[in-house]
Amino acid sequence: MTQVASRTAARTKRHERIRLHLEGTAARPRLAVFRSLNHIYAQVIDDASGKTLAAASTVEKEFKGSKSTKSDEAKTVGRLVAERARSAGVEHVVFDRAGFRYHGRIKSLADAAREAGLDF
Repeated sequence: MTQVASRTAARTKRHERIRLHLEGTAARPRLAVFRSLNHIYAQVIDDASGKTLAAASTVEKEFKGSKSTKSDEAKTVGRLVAERARSAGVEHVVFDRAGFRYHGRIKSLADAAREAGLDF
């Protein structure tokens, strides 16, 4: 097994272990974050009803041709998802980092979402 495959498998295992205890409800939905090599995605999910209440990612049109760094893009995605969640009536969320370390782009997104008004 290559190093990349084992790293991905380890993250998946951590994510599954975390999700055993972490669940989004209607009162406090889950802010799920996924980080790929080039992009970052964030969704506010109500697990009880299986609905996505708000979402933002770097694959949207406004990021096309962007010259900013990945961390700056993560901050923008955090602000966007927080604004969209607040317009959907969500103020409190549970943060799901999906097995990624709370560091770098994940931390930037979380800090920007907190600054934009989400409570977690």
